[in-house]
Amino acid sequence: MQPLVGLIMGSKSDWPTMENAATMLEKLGIAYETKVVSAHRTPDLLFDYAKSAESRGIQVIIAGAGGAAHLPGMVASQTSLPVLGVPVKSKTLNGIDSLLSIAQMPGGVAVGTLAIGNAGATNAGLLAGQILALQDSNIKKAVDDFRNNQTQTILDNPDPKGDSEETAK
Repeated sequence: MQPLVGLIMGSKSDWPTMENAATMLEKLGIAYETKVVSAHRTPDLLFDYAKSAESRGIQVIIAGAGGAAHLPGMVASQTSLPVLGVPVKSKTLNGIDSLLSIAQMPGGVAVGTLAIGNAGATNAGLLAGQILALQDSNIKKAVDDFRNNQTQTILDNPDPKGDSEETAK
């Protein structure tokens, strides 16, 4: 299948977080590619990746980065594709530095910024699916099914203590 989402990160150490985006994309049946692209260590690779993404069939880019976290913004400066930024939790400031670096984009260069860490990566995968669902009925069905199953799981198990008959004994 042709990858529709580019899942990039600034370092291999970002993979445990970004793997959550990959898992969500897989649940939704969305093909993706993964690559380490460092804004600071491989800037030429970053520019080449961003500039060629659309011609390669990529429709959404998810970019995860920690610390200075320039990757999502630099990618967004080189493409008109939607870029979703995932702040990777850092040791120094627990991801707050990553979040602020990604969220504080200048007007005119948009990056959709998600939550810090695993939840942000999961939601980036889901949001990429929702964007793609605007033009793809199969992805829309997968997104709707995911959301409905999530809701039904809670409705089927409303007692936080488990089976209400067992806890009543």
